Amino acid sequence: MSRTAVKPYLIAKDADAAFRITVRTTRFNSQGYPLVSSVTLDESFRTATLARTHLREEYGAQPGDIVTK
Repeated sequence: MSRTAVKPYLIAKDADAAFRITVRTTRFNSQGYPLVSSVTLDESFRTATLARTHLREEYGAQPGDIVTK
């Protein structure tokens, strides 16, 4: 198991070809392993660029914090 934290924002395409944002938080247990919890936002976007723009404006996300799947 990797001990590195995951990127806090995930942009993924759903079955309807819309892009959805998942916000992930990472905390570490007493042995140093990451425990990740995630919440998918209700809002969907037509393009990944619109989703990235929303993350930058609403959450202050930096380009290195976002991963696309």
